[in-house]
Amino acid sequence: MGKIIRAQRIGKGGPVYKSHGHFKLGDITYSSLHTILREKETVRGEIINFIHERGRTAPLALVKLETGEKILYLPPEGAHLGQKIEIGSRAKPERGNILPLNLIPEGTKIYNVEHQPFDGGKFIKAAGTYGLVVGREDGKVKVKLSSGKGKLLHKNCFATIGIVAGGGVKEKPFLKAGTKYYYARSRRKKWPIVRGVAMNPVDHPHGGGSHQHPGGSTTVSRHAPPGAKVGHIAASQTGRGKKRRKR
Repeated sequence: MGKIIRAQRIGKGGPVYKSHGHFKLGDITYSSLHTILREKETVRGEIINFIHERGRTAPLALVKLETGEKILYLPPEGAHLGQKIEIGSRAKPERGNILPLNLIPEGTKIYNVEHQPFDGGKFIKAAGTYGLVVGREDGKVKVKLSSGKGKLLHKNCFATIGIVAGGGVKEKPFLKAGTKYYYARSRRKKWPIVRGVAMNPVDHPHGGGSHQHPGGSTTVSRHAPPGAKVGHIAASQTGRGKKRRKR
């Protein structure tokens, strides 16, 4: 008789896999800025502090706006205390400023890009990442994301100019298992991950046998029950593709 495997426990959302939402300082969005910009075309602000948020690769900045409000801001590389930033349709296309995509010149590096106007920013938030404004097509702006994928976005979507700060954080080696443990724990990732073939049959569908092997197909149906949904889920092809002989 089997038992509840890791894939099922993750789906239940128990305390081991639940996100540490209470460690979050707040959302890094443009939502509050959109409300302020209804009355003014451009708002200026100043970086007054840098903050670390657990589980986030990039640092955060606290910005005081000229209206007196304070917002959390994703700073660009080269940001410093006392730096002035501009937000809105009259802002200059300079590093750290936030403005609509239709006002950003082609070839400019951007980050924290909105998917739809007023959604607050969805793309390119990890440390050291950036996208590019590639061109314009049918009233929309074409953006190349950090993954290399191109997207056509509404011209009124907001974005910040520059590269997300903290780009070298992933280049530093962990050196020991304890460091990697706390890194994974802050993000609520299960680590270390044990291979299914190294387990007993009671723990995983790939477990058991006189030597380590799955014992069956590693591709399972999309409609398989949770206890059997391991390996390649609904994969159309696995392994190397066969080379076709030329006739």
